[in-house]
Amino acid sequence: MIQQHLLTGIRVLDFTRVLAGPTCTRMFAECGAEVIKVESGPDGDMVRKISKFRGNDRSLYLIQQNLNKKSVCLDFRKPESIALLRELVAQCDVVVENFRPGVMAKLGLAYADCKAIKEDIVYCSISALGQSGELAAKPGYDFIAQAYSGVTSLIGERDEPPYLPLLGLGDVSTGVHAAFGIAAALLHRARTGLGQYLDIALLDCYYHYHEAAVHTCSGTRGAVKPTRSGRHFSYVCPAGVFRANGGSIVLIGFLHHWADLCAALGRPELVADPGWATDQVRLAKVDEVVGMIEAWLMKFPDIDSAIATLDGHGVPCAPILSVEQTLTHPHFIERGTVRTVHDRLAGDIQIPGMPIKGSTYPANNDYVAPLLGEHNAEVLSGLLGKSEGEIAALTASGVLMSAAS
Repeated sequence: MIQQHLLTGIRVLDFTRVLAGPTCTRMFAECGAEVIKVESGPDGDMVRKISKFRGNDRSLYLIQQNLNKKSVCLDFRKPESIALLRELVAQCDVVVENFRPGVMAKLGLAYADCKAIKEDIVYCSISALGQSGELAAKPGYDFIAQAYSGVTSLIGERDEPPYLPLLGLGDVSTGVHAAFGIAAALLHRARTGLGQYLDIALLDCYYHYHEAAVHTCSGTRGAVKPTRSGRHFSYVCPAGVFRANGGSIVLIGFLHHWADLCAALGRPELVADPGWATDQVRLAKVDEVVGMIEAWLMKFPDIDSAIATLDGHGVPCAPILSVEQTLTHPHFIERGTVRTVHDRLAGDIQIPGMPIKGSTYPANNDYVAPLLGEHNAEVLSGLLGKSEGEIAALTASGVLMSAAS
């Protein structure tokens, strides 16, 4: 394990669980910060109960989201636990939580409470719908925020119910937004000495992803009502998923790429033809455009040969890889996009690699995920000066908890 990294010296008190919050703190842990994962006993982070595939009690979900973190497990119902957590706040630079709004206040660990302990604390609350507004108190997950944001309404076939993407787009990217906010707040503190409270909501992040839908609806005063358009973009053409021999591919042929696509199709005359030359005229006959491209794709014996021809003409395109295919793809392996980690209980597993790749430090290090309460003694003795006897007494009284998984 390396001794120095981008965020070495920063200490984070991490009250997060599941995905959005743990993604945020994982970014810090992977960049060398000391992240103390506070888990509520007796079970800890709820994901410790899922993704168990290796015949043991180890959660692969937990491993992926909590590399290089230290686990402290306490019974939140005991006042001694809250007292210990308040002591830990004084030793940390950052507090991150993703409980429902109001939970940390009930524990006596809201921003105002922590600021009273450490004036310059950077405190980040991550939630589905935000800390304020009429929806704030609703229980929320990724897909709840996605549905409110208007994003879900854009996914699927036009006259059918919308679809949900089977991955944590909102959770993960909200965690990254939060990590950026915290990093910016730490830079601000270094310049001014001032702490900061950050309110990061999945809803706000999802809404921020709208590339053109919001300004299109507003700019046309509602004349254009963005909605799902199936396999193809609704505002440029051609762009989307196209049927090919043996499967489908993603192809982008709008704006200046139209000329490249026409060259690949052997139809260079369409570049200047008024009936084909612009995205707007092509959108008006999208079915004809798609039909022409798919008929051409079907002439190839397989997807790889079609991709090779498109690549040769500079047309942005890609095969639609399965998750299984990504695990052995040479590009993914070379870049560390897919990463193999060794867990002491689960053995070797492949997980997504760290996307931040810098010039000084490696992106993927030999980090491990903690067992529940594994670092109780280390953190309480090292940061709070508790003796072995005190830690033993806290354990015997049920304040501190642990488990071998």
